[in-house]
Amino acid sequence: MENSTWVTMFTLSGLNESRTSKNIYFALTLLLYLFMLIVNLTLIATIIIEKTLHEPMYILLCNLCVNGLYGTAGFYPKLLADFLSDSNVISYAGCQTQAYVIYTSVMCEITMLTVMAYDRYVAICRPLQYHSVMTPPTVGKLLLFVWVYPFCSILITIYLTSTLPLCGSHIDKLYCDNVSVVKLSCTATTLSNAYGVILIIAQLVQVLFILYTYIRIIRACLKSIEQRTKFMQTCLPHLMALINFAIAAFLDSMYSRYGSETLSPSLRNIMAIEYLVIPPLFNPLVYGLKLHQIRRRVFRACARHKVTQI
Repeated sequence: MENSTWVTMFTLSGLNESRTSKNIYFALTLLLYLFMLIVNLTLIATIIIEKTLHEPMYILLCNLCVNGLYGTAGFYPKLLADFLSDSNVISYAGCQTQAYVIYTSVMCEITMLTVMAYDRYVAICRPLQYHSVMTPPTVGKLLLFVWVYPFCSILITIYLTSTLPLCGSHIDKLYCDNVSVVKLSCTATTLSNAYGVILIIAQLVQVLFILYTYIRIIRACLKSIEQRTKFMQTCLPHLMALINFAIAAFLDSMYSRYGSETLSPSLRNIMAIEYLVIPPLFNPLVYGLKLHQIRRRVFRACARHKVTQI
């Protein structure tokens, strides 16, 4: 039996291409990653610099973009390095670190979207109480929960996985994830699976809470044209981000369950990385284009920069 203490390296699959193809993929991936960094950092900087945007909705949006950068940092640098290498390998510690970053990012995303749904619920269903409910201390506590809860939860997940003896070292994915490592275990994984089910149930509770808030929001919007306008301006981007994340998470779940058996390698890779590519790119673009306060300030900053250059 090959114990986990002896498994020092994992091999990753999905990059069995020619050197020319790898160079093309490297260039395209690098451009995509740089563009992703630019749009997220632009939105973050705009919200930080503009004092008029220091409101709960924009502060939460800023943290959503920060989480997007954090999650992609656990994936893109390693992928770019693999494009330049002939052997797609990762150390055991590196695999655990990558899985930890990606999993915490995913949990932060759904938790952040839950808090943002609550913020919109208070803004539309209880507008007169909004400023007394969403106070700076309250927002600070919510953000603390958003970041601490996923980091502590996934730390337990990684610890449970690290105690498993492994009988293999090949991961059928472009990156390390906890499910793939658990599948390599030589012994029963009851405890890890049970804890994983608890985390899934906790995320389902968050999804149900979001659905409940939007049912209340839609009911409130049916009674007032003003509320419908506010819904279209502020809730629609959040709803689009939520739907996009749900689709991405579903595709990754389908990949983990069926990908290695019935799908082509290219389609499996797309399903595996969709939630690491689309949400970090989709969220800042949608919010930046849809929320006129952000759009106006970004355009104003660009105009000032052009005038300075002239």
